[in-house]
Amino acid sequence: MPINFRLDPASGVPFYRQIIDQILAGVATGVFTSGDQLPTVRALAVELQVNLNTVAKAYKELEIRGVLSTQQGSGTYVAPVRVERDQVERRRQVVQLVDEFLARAAGAGLPPTEVLDEFSSRVKEGSQ
Repeated sequence: MPINFRLDPASGVPFYRQIIDQILAGVATGVFTSGDQLPTVRALAVELQVNLNTVAKAYKELEIRGVLSTQQGSGTYVAPVRVERDQVERRRQVVQLVDEFLARAAGAGLPPTEVLDEFSSRVKEGSQ
């Protein structure tokens, strides 16, 4: 099942980084497995309506990390690796999620204290 790539221009995260995160998440969750072919740079750029260089930069970074393997004339494939998030990456994602959440709450006119109170209430309900 192919991944449905989506970009969020309001997140503040660069598009190439969003592409990287989605591919890493796809590999980590098993949506992508070793040997799966990814869309071509051009096809993904057209689908996401971004510059070719944005997708190429994401693919190149993942290739350097050993997550992807590009075979000239054949395509880009998921390399035989297991993706595990280290603590730094995990922390970055938590910060990103909180920032996005607070930005959306502020955009809806909700004060952070009200959001925090509701969040705390939900966490307490879940631990009972």
